Amino acid sequence: MRIFAELKRRNVIRIAGLYLVGAWLITQVAATLLPVFEAPGWVMKAVVAVLVIGFFAAVVFAWVFELTPVGLKRDSDVPAAESIAPQTARRLDRGIIVVLLVALGYFAFDKFVLAPQGQGVKGVSVTTPAGPGADSKAIPEDSDRQQTDPKSIAVLAFANMSADKDNEYFSDGVSEEILNALAQVRELKVAGRTSSFYFKGRNAPLTEIGRTLGVAHVLEGSVRKQGARLRITAQLIRVSDGFHLWSEIFDGNDADIFALQEDIARRVTDELKVALSGGQQSRLVDVGTNNPDAYALYLRASDIFNRRDRTRFPDAIAALQRAVQFDAKFARAFARLASMHVVLPSYTDADPQQSNAQVMRYSTEALALDPGSAEAWAARGGSMRKFRDQQVSGRDAFEQAMRLDPNDANASFWYGLTLISTGYRRLGAAQIDHALSLDPMLPNALRWRGMLYLQDGDIVRAEPMLQRAYDLGLLNTAGALADVAMLHGDRAASERLFATGNSGLDFNMSREDLLLVHQGIYGDAAARKAAVQSLQESLIRLGKKRSLPSTPLYLFRLDEPKLGLHVLRERQMGDNVDAMNWLWTPQGSPIRKLPEFNEFLADFHLPELWDKYGPPDSCRKDANGSYRCE
Repeated sequence: MRIFAELKRRNVIRIAGLYLVGAWLITQVAATLLPVFEAPGWVMKAVVAVLVIGFFAAVVFAWVFELTPVGLKRDSDVPAAESIAPQTARRLDRGIIVVLLVALGYFAFDKFVLAPQGQGVKGVSVTTPAGPGADSKAIPEDSDRQQTDPKSIAVLAFANMSADKDNEYFSDGVSEEILNALAQVRELKVAGRTSSFYFKGRNAPLTEIGRTLGVAHVLEGSVRKQGARLRITAQLIRVSDGFHLWSEIFDGNDADIFALQEDIARRVTDELKVALSGGQQSRLVDVGTNNPDAYALYLRASDIFNRRDRTRFPDAIAALQRAVQFDAKFARAFARLASMHVVLPSYTDADPQQSNAQVMRYSTEALALDPGSAEAWAARGGSMRKFRDQQVSGRDAFEQAMRLDPNDANASFWYGLTLISTGYRRLGAAQIDHALSLDPMLPNALRWRGMLYLQDGDIVRAEPMLQRAYDLGLLNTAGALADVAMLHGDRAASERLFATGNSGLDFNMSREDLLLVHQGIYGDAAARKAAVQSLQESLIRLGKKRSLPSTPLYLFRLDEPKLGLHVLRERQMGDNVDAMNWLWTPQGSPIRKLPEFNEFLADFHLPELWDKYGPPDSCRKDANGSYRCE
């Protein structure tokens, strides 16, 4: 007790308290301001180290010296009658109160001003949707979302701070690589790329981002590239209150990019206290190459692929081909080449057969180098599903891709399309649900899930998903929204949406022809007859063995199941998942009952698929081995 009384008399306790409160305030301000000035990471460490050393110096100083009216004196030299320690104590008390008030003010400013603004997070504007007539539904308000998992994160697109704005592909690639690495950690829920990157270039509060993506944390940052020099800033933020769990600046050069990404990913897992398994304990980020030139080319090509920028597809393919010249063992570049050729026929006039040959070539190269490449298997499945005689092989490839990486949102979505187009609607819907759980703002997955709900008569679930996909910029969703508008009794809106949604698919059809089809679908017998005649004339103009992509679907919906099935069977080449899906809807029952439907199934090799994977939802296998669909 005597030592405590002496500490109190000499104001050591008050000095220590004042110092600790002041030091805390300094560190909070430094944590906010240093990243703004891009100070190196060691600066913050130095500030903390100086403050720790200063604490001990302040305590020793308070014990040894006393402030008197004539200046500092050693405590032992001040007579008790001349001591003004009590007056000094009162001044220190007032000082502590002032510093505490400043600290509380800063805390309130940080919580209620800085945090809601996202501290520079580039996010989404909930009032600037992409599609015509869009509204705030571009951001999902999911009332059914379960409580946010504390071990969940979204990796936002890192800002490009380079003078050369063309380096944006590089900053996107850095953040995507970290996202991919974290997605492989079993205990960690990671929002998908499409959803996380949707926030790029717009502003939204962190709380809005967290609620939208269903995550408890976000990782944001920036990349500055000047010649071969790199500076990456990264911040891990808790979305509930905007608290910065960790912030650091990483400096290096092009050759260090792999180590820098690894360091950032590992710091995130350390902060969130998630367990790593197997090889993750030694390495999280595995980009597949040690060649920075090959990696930069891969990132440039991947940026074009992710944007589906069809005008630059040749540039992407050329970049990937150069990448594998730099590193002939770069399996990921070969796999991305395969993926490029999967989407090529859907966005260009590339020949499907030639594209499929390239998919097989490059995926084989990738799998020879890395048998565990889920992307290569998914590319094979995505290409083979478009060909009648490769249904079993395509399904096999997707099954393998899902075993290797069940958390690939795009592969899950592609697999879902394969399932619903071959009769497995329930499994396909579940697979698309899985894709949306990984990437809740994946536009085409939203469109397809909404259409499945609509075809099943569930407009309550269908409408918000379709509207959300449309608001995210997927304009062909307007075709399904036309059906929703008719259900609401708004024919004018339905006509406008139908023409908008289908003009991109059937670019050889005029707006007048599309409106004629719309009138036939929703009109009387005379209108249906006129629409069918218009489609038949278009078939004549196009010549033998050709038809517009949506012609079979239009004919099905115009109550011409026999003619629609004939066109799909005889005059369609490549992918037509919309028409194939319609076969298995409740509305497709008349098609399934046609006498020639079994011949159609045989042409598309579906019985072989069903023999291996079991009958689809609407069919059963008879004793004679044939399938009966109802």
